[in-house]
Amino acid sequence: MADPTRTTVYLEPKVHRALKIKAATLDRSISGLINEAVRASLIEDATDLEAFEKRAKEPSRPLERVLADLRRDGLL
Repeated sequence: MADPTRTTVYLEPKVHRALKIKAATLDRSISGLINEAVRASLIEDATDLEAFEKRAKEPSRPLERVLADLRRDGLL
């Protein structure tokens, strides 16, 4: 792994306090927790993009049509 890059992140005071408490409770660093959270978010984004790509060729219906069908069927 490459050397970490230093950056500045501004956190809301209450978020920072909660993060400090969590880091101390888990015996982990704040940087480690932030890295883990960012990685998890990026993995979620990659998973979403993969799902969009798999479904790109599926037919789509306009929202207005879906809502009209739901109203017709008494579901709205």
